[in-house]
Amino acid sequence: MSALVRIGVVGSVVTALCCAGVLTPLLVAGLAAAGLGALTQRLDLVLLPVLWVFLLTTAAGW
Repeated sequence: MSALVRIGVVGSVVTALCCAGVLTPLLVAGLAAAGLGALTQRLDLVLLPVLWVFLLTTAAGW
């Protein structure tokens, strides 16, 4: 398995868990600590494009 596929799969799984609400508290705390707390109001607008990028990365490496 190439590195591109591994990165895409791991990123997709983590992003999907954040979208499902499993890792959302950690994401909110991390964004607030990084000074990006304004992004927490609409996480779906951030997470869904990131999920697509990781899925496309997986497809490109396949």
